[in-house]
Amino acid sequence: MAIAGVAGALAVGALRNEREFERLIAEGDAAVVAERPFQANEAYSGAIARKPDSMVAHFKRGAVYQSLNELENALRDFRSAADIDPSSLRAIESLGDVNVALGRHERAIERYDAFIALDDGNARVLYKLGLARYRAGRVTEAMPALKKALAIEPGMGEAHYVLGLVQRDLDQIPAARKSLEEAARRSPASQTSAREALADVYLLDGDYNRAINQLEALAALEPTRSDRLVAVGLAQARAGREDAAVITLGRAVEKFPDAPHVYAALGHVWLTEAGRRGDRVALNKAIEALQHAAGRSDTSSDTYAELGRAWMLAGDRQASERALRQAVAKLPVPPDAYLQLADVTARDGRIQDARDALLKYATLIGDEKPLATVATRIADYSMRLGEPVLAVRWFDRAIDEAGPSPALSVKLADAAFRAGDVARAHQVIDEALAAEPENGPLQQMKRRILR
Repeated sequence: MAIAGVAGALAVGALRNEREFERLIAEGDAAVVAERPFQANEAYSGAIARKPDSMVAHFKRGAVYQSLNELENALRDFRSAADIDPSSLRAIESLGDVNVALGRHERAIERYDAFIALDDGNARVLYKLGLARYRAGRVTEAMPALKKALAIEPGMGEAHYVLGLVQRDLDQIPAARKSLEEAARRSPASQTSAREALADVYLLDGDYNRAINQLEALAALEPTRSDRLVAVGLAQARAGREDAAVITLGRAVEKFPDAPHVYAALGHVWLTEAGRRGDRVALNKAIEALQHAAGRSDTSSDTYAELGRAWMLAGDRQASERALRQAVAKLPVPPDAYLQLADVTARDGRIQDARDALLKYATLIGDEKPLATVATRIADYSMRLGEPVLAVRWFDRAIDEAGPSPALSVKLADAAFRAGDVARAHQVIDEALAAEPENGPLQQMKRRILR
């Protein structure tokens, strides 16, 4: 009888606990519907205290935390829900979503992959997987998931959009155009971003008229954004429609007189025209617009660099150097500013400054662009500065990139000889003479080494 009594009491207690748990869950659900998230969390927390192993309670509280943007708390609850029930697709997907919001794209990919392993027919999660892979820089891997999502749900505009971005980044321009046009047609909610990407693709494809049409549509949709008009003007300039670009950017200056990037864009257009035509009037207008832009504290380094180039064209090397010094003092530095600074200082005979500017340019560029010409200049300046060891290094790089030539071989052998590496000097000249045995400068350098 005692045992039966205890068992009965336990059963009654369990029933009361279950009823209280259900009441708290219902109370939390009602609070969510009434948009009272803090009351909902309190109720769900009470439910978890009653039943710590409840996947539902943890998931519901995690969803509330997610809605409040308390992402770490949401992550904790969704992880608990997934641990309690590893087959819960809702918990797995939500874990992926929160990791995306936290910028942890690799972890999000793991969660979406786990979801797809359980259900590979969910177009929404396939799209999320493709997007997470794209954001993680795994561009090629993003495409299969996006294509599979579209095979299941062809009308998913956002999947067409991300697929278009992937194809653009993989230089599949015709396919990117098709995907982004489909995205703009099917998904009005993402039309702005789709139009931006479309304009970018049209510009890459040289289809300037369509690009300008998209940019003009964006400017009409968002008339309070100065960058929209600037984009139109710069696209018109790229299309060779300088007069239209000046009109567009002039209108932008009138509408947004306090925006330095508007003046910078107008100055860029005038400077491009001045450089192409040698037009002094256009050059003066470029300097005026760029000076106006440079007068603001939030001016970009690109604007200072363009102002430096404009002053250089105008023949004022001092003003040019001042502007270029401002350009290289402000991050991010446009690498070409160092090239221009090297030109200005070299013309003044300041070889050390010119060489240092070229070295900084080479460091910024890395392997992105050919550096044979710059490497040769660095080496030549190093020789003039009495630093043949450094010259050897940069002559070697010039030859690696541009290929051997008698002139470079002579310079490299001379640098090696002056650095005391006679064996290297012999090797360089002998290899060059084997290719061109009758070359006079090479023969002369050979005799010099032998002496």
